[in-house]
Amino acid sequence: MKVELVKEFTFEAAKRLPHFPAGHQCPPLQSHSFRVAVTVESEVDFRKQTGHLIDYEDIQQAMQPLLDQYLDHAFLNEIEGLENPSSEGLSKWMWDRLKDSLPGLKRVSVHETCTAGSHYQGK
Repeated sequence: MKVELVKEFTFEAAKRLPHFPAGHQCPPLQSHSFRVAVTVESEVDFRKQTGHLIDYEDIQQAMQPLLDQYLDHAFLNEIEGLENPSSEGLSKWMWDRLKDSLPGLKRVSVHETCTAGSHYQGK
């Protein structure tokens, strides 16, 4: 049976989207309370195993350095690889940094508001 496990995180950051045309509805400088969901997927045999895929702490340990060293209370445009920090780009940036430390990583979701966000599922 395939099961997905999700751990959520939050961080505060500012960004500027440099490629939006003048007069676009989004302000040139934006500040958000981002919500991130990291999803891991694997097969689980509840009869033979403990019934869980991975400890939530393992996901926390993989994600926490990204939050502490790069993302929380940052200006995202100043981070290498996030010069154009759309939610799509941010979810891929996180995926690229988590994939080696989280076996079974399925999806990284980034919401910049309650109603707007993106999901990235790498290969």
